[in-house]
Amino acid sequence: MLVLALDSSATASVALARVHGSEAGASFEILARYESEDTRSHAEVMGPYAQAALQDAGVRGEDLDAILTGTGPGPFTGLRAGIVTARALGFAWSVPVYGMMSLTALAERAVSGAVTGEAGAAAGEENVERAFAPGEGAELLVLSDARRREVYSARYRVNAEGYSLVDGPNVCPASEILPGGAPSYAYGYGAGLYSETLEEHGWTIVDSARKVHPHAEYLVAAAARLGVENLSEDTSAQYLRDSDAKVPAAMLARQQKQSAQASAQAAAQTAAQETRQKTAQKES
Repeated sequence: MLVLALDSSATASVALARVHGSEAGASFEILARYESEDTRSHAEVMGPYAQAALQDAGVRGEDLDAILTGTGPGPFTGLRAGIVTARALGFAWSVPVYGMMSLTALAERAVSGAVTGEAGAAAGEENVERAFAPGEGAELLVLSDARRREVYSARYRVNAEGYSLVDGPNVCPASEILPGGAPSYAYGYGAGLYSETLEEHGWTIVDSARKVHPHAEYLVAAAARLGVENLSEDTSAQYLRDSDAKVPAAMLARQQKQSAQASAQAAAQTAAQETRQKTAQKES
């Protein structure tokens, strides 16, 4: 089955994969992948990346069996761009759309290493992450940058099946993250940003992952591990905190004035109606 995955929780990324079965533990191969170099161009690139991935593999949108989107946590504008693109493509091509927490891609990358397929790793590129192999029972903390000197995080326990979510997602300063049990590893871009703080709390930083963001190709890997048939159709965004957008003071004042006028008008209409009813009762 053909699966198109999109994630815009940090950078913008798209991956097209062939998954050999919908059951848990299916093998897969990455046919095409794209990723932006920054975290602020999501709306401009998500659609073109999806189109380019399909063209690279000689696939039409109607040929897809599933579309998978990362649901965050992430910033409002960026995260919304990926989710809306996935929903729009699914609607246009009559393809089911599934959602998965974006931090799962970091956990998958930490546990499984490189993805399968020519596009998953460049020719001759050494996969330095293979050196990191958390043993069964280890605690894994994955983190991405939430800005405002905070991180998005989730805790996982490594087990025989791969990993399981213990807690999260959460957003808070790195200083508020509680120590993990031994052994415990911190993984991802957020871990690199606040490595000293996390190390003071007993976390071992995975050096090879200090610059790693969630990526769509690892959402595919996680979906294959879990089984596409077991994925959730909930694509609601996980923002975790209120929007940074503020209503201008003049607009807010105007809205409050309009609301007050509407309330006063409604009260006057109610009073007039009650007066008419009383008058009618007296006349009768």
